[in-house]
Amino acid sequence: MVKTLLLSTFFVGGIASFNPVLAQKSKGPNSGAKTEVKFLEDIQLDIAPTTVSLVEPATKPPTTFAFSKAAAPALDIEKATELQLKFSILLDTEVEEIAINHLYQNIDEWWGTRYQYGGSTKNGIDCSAFMQVLYTCHFGTQLPRTAREQFETTTRINREELKEGDLVFFNTRGGVSHVGVYLQNNKFAHAATSGGVMISDLDEAYWAKRYLGAGRMAKVEETNSIALAGRP
Repeated sequence: MVKTLLLSTFFVGGIASFNPVLAQKSKGPNSGAKTEVKFLEDIQLDIAPTTVSLVEPATKPPTTFAFSKAAAPALDIEKATELQLKFSILLDTEVEEIAINHLYQNIDEWWGTRYQYGGSTKNGIDCSAFMQVLYTCHFGTQLPRTAREQFETTTRINREELKEGDLVFFNTRGGVSHVGVYLQNNKFAHAATSGGVMISDLDEAYWAKRYLGAGRMAKVEETNSIALAGRP
């Protein structure tokens, strides 16, 4: 009987000493002790509201990101910037494939900005105005205002020829009515009615069905040539 009581005391006391919640309860409600709950470092969850649209798919990534290095591709992690880590995951590509330039920086700055037809500010922007912002900042060239005009200004290219900075066009409500900028690995950035500024995949059912073609500005070819020449 004594042995049974001693063993019971040991297990109850041992569990309480290793479990902060049980230990706290064992001190009683008036002990005044506080229990600290610590979370793992480098982990952040952001849940952004999503507006459902009948026009475009309501899929949108979080508006902010915090990554642990364990979650990113295991290539040159120590030298990679947060921007490179973020876009390597969004584009499902290697870290070193993400160039640190104004294109990605501006997409990041506008990330999550809501869609507003006719808008051109961070209070709300539409697809063609977003392309104007990116082209002015990254390529130093001014695009026409509408998606149709941008389509007519660019030179047609095949999908297999797509390079970073090319424009991709879609028919979402009749004719050329939506535009995005191609990045890499089949992904493009755009301002969507359902999720604002975001990244989508050309092979997603919605976009694949409405894809019209791609266009290139002469400035894009020049910029890409310079970038490639500067790579090791």
